[in-house]
Amino acid sequence: MIPYNAFHFKTLCTAKKSFKTMSLTLEQVQRIAHLARIEVSESEALATQGHLNGIFQLIEQMQAVDTSGVEPMAHAQDLSQRLRDDVVSETDRRAAYQAVAPEVEAGLYLVPKVIE
Repeated sequence: MIPYNAFHFKTLCTAKKSFKTMSLTLEQVQRIAHLARIEVSESEALATQGHLNGIFQLIEQMQAVDTSGVEPMAHAQDLSQRLRDDVVSETDRRAAYQAVAPEVEAGLYLVPKVIE
């Protein structure tokens, strides 16, 4: 069975010291590959194990950073989006576009049926 550590965001932020180092064994990597219906050789499984354990180590390093007092942000930089007035800036060219269409009926483009 594959160990799974599930945390809620608040629990993770307040309980960083209780986070256990997670690493996968070769058997667990092969089990994941089997569940994903991916055929991997022994050497591919070893390489994948190294990559996944490296990701877990990076996550562990990021969780070690003290983020108390830091509010979550929607974007990495404090930006505000410039908005323009919602006004029509183009002229109505519907008649010109429909004039060159192969088939039009009641202002709608007619297309061939592709699904029976």
